[in-house]
This record gives sequence, C-alpha cells and structure tokens, in this order.
Amino acid sequence: MNWQRLCAPLALMLGACASQPTPPAPIVDRSAQAVVPPAPRVNTPAAPVAGADPRPATYTVKKGDTLYRVALDHGLAYRDLAAWNNLGDVNGIKVDQTLRLTPPEGAVEIRPLKTDEVQKTDTKSELKQETKNYPKAVKVPYGAQSASAVAALAEGPVVVSKSQSDSAKLPSVTASGGSVAKTASEVRAASAVKTAEKPSNNASSAPINSDEKPGDWAWPTAGKTVKAFSEENRGIDISGKIGQSVIASANGKVVYAGSGLRGYGKMIILKHNQEFLTAYANNSKLFVKEGGEVRKGDKIAEMGNSDSDQVKLHFEMRRFGKPVDPAKYIQAEKK
Repeated sequence: MNWQRLCAPLALMLGACASQPTPPAPIVDRSAQAVVPPAPRVNTPAAPVAGADPRPATYTVKKGDTLYRVALDHGLAYRDLAAWNNLGDVNGIKVDQTLRLTPPEGAVEIRPLKTDEVQKTDTKSELKQETKNYPKAVKVPYGAQSASAVAALAEGPVVVSKSQSDSAKLPSVTASGGSVAKTASEVRAASAVKTAEKPSNNASSAPINSDEKPGDWAWPTAGKTVKAFSEENRGIDISGKIGQSVIASANGKVVYAGSGLRGYGKMIILKHNQEFLTAYANNSKLFVKEGGEVRKGDKIAEMGNSDSDQVKLHFEMRRFGKPVDPAKYIQAEKK
C-alpha cells in the first residue's frame, strides 16, 4: 500500500506533463497590411523618325511678323509661301491671319509678287538711266591728230583712222548722225557680257537635286568666331575684313537675296533640300540673285557691316526652320 501511495502522485505528475496543451498559432490580421497596386502602364512615345518633318501645317501671324521671317523660321522660300497663300504682296499679311505652310493639292497659280527689293532695284535703275556723263567737254589744239583723239578723251564714239582705200568698207562718221562707230562703253559692255557668259571654274552645269543630302559642309568664310551659337544669336558671328569672300557652304538654290529682314542687313538664304537652309547676313555686296543655283565653294557675297556695328558674317543653319549649331555639322576647321 505504501508503494501505491508513492506511485499515485508520480502518475498524476506525469499525466499532467503529458496532457499540457500546445500553444495555438498566432493570428495575423492581414487586412491591416497595405495593398500594393499594380504599376500603371506608361505609354512611351515612339522615338521620332530620322528626317521626319516636325513643322506644323499652318501658322497664325503674330504682331511684328513679316513674310520673310515666317518663311525663314519654317525653312521655306518666301515666294513659295506667298504662292501657297495667294499673296500678291510681301507686306500683305495681317495679324491673326492663318498661313498654310504646305503646298495645296493641285496646281498653284503663280502671280507676280510685289516685294520691297523690286521697288528698290527699280528706283536705282531709274536713277542710273537719268544720270548721263557723256559727252564731256574737252579742249585740245586744232589738228588732224586731235580730231582722232577727241572722241576717246570724251568717252564718246571711237573714231578709227582709215585710209582712202578702206572708205568703201567702213561707214563714215557724219555730223548728221549717220552710221556711227561703236562707243567705248559699248565695247566694254560687250566684253563684259562675253566674260559673264563663261561658266565659273567651280560651278557645275548639272542641275541641283533639291532632295539630295548636302553631305560635307564648308565654312562660309575664314575668320575667328566672335559670337558662338545660342538660342538668342541663332547662329555664329565670324569676324573678318570688308570685302572678304563669302562662299556657299553647300550646293543649293538662292531663295532670298536682299535686305528685308531687320538686323540681317544684306543677306542671302540658300535652300539645300527640304530639310536645310543656310543664311549669310550683314554682307557689303551680294553676287547672286533669287532663283539662281550655286555650288559648294561658289563666291556669293562679300563680308561687310550692313545693319551691324562691326564687320562680320552672321551665319545661320536651319533644319526644318529651327536654328541649329553649325559647328555640329561643319567638322572642318576654319583656315
């Protein structure tokens, strides 16, 4: 009985240990956790296609705009812009007027365009026609030799000495104004025409393809860059001397030659293809006319200071009308 008394408590202890409950698993409230939403889809715009034309189809005229400026800022020839919008005068655009920047479908009626440059040219030509410097009064001793030399001294008709046997072959000079020999000015003019008819050594007779890539560009003149490209300057300024040669940076067509844009002075704009234009400003003399074609390296102007406070060439390069840094396209160093 004693051992039963001793074993009974021991059995109770072992049973209590064996029947001890296992602690329950922890309960986690998952509703309190933040729910991460899926990342939104972002529509990434496609990269622009190389050579794609970013220009708008129309442009609304603002105060201070000119047809020349609108054309330059959109890489267009101002005469094309006038034709596409049925304009007969370069000064005919108005504020809030909508201009189309692309050619219309079908044929375009080409009408005479009234420009400031035509008026200036006509005025100068009229003044030249009114100014006469012949005949000049000269005094020489009386004699046969003086009679032959007086015409040359006065820049008048050239009198050719001839023998009696040649009188049947050559027309005589009479006081009544009969057959008169060619004047010295006419001879010089004929010689100049013959010289002008000769093709330039660096010009090609092959037509320029407006769609071809300009390829390698050339610096338009020699000199130091005194003002670099910026959004304000829109180009580069190259210093030099009055009369220094300015050449075409690449093959192209002359779409503007005049002084109608304020701040640019006497300027030439070349269109090289549908993508690029180059502008050459502040010149002293222009040697090309609108509509003419030039080759890379052709002399087109001489440096000056027209509409500028210093002698320089302001050179701009436009891609689809937007100014770009010429230094990024012209790799060769200026000599």
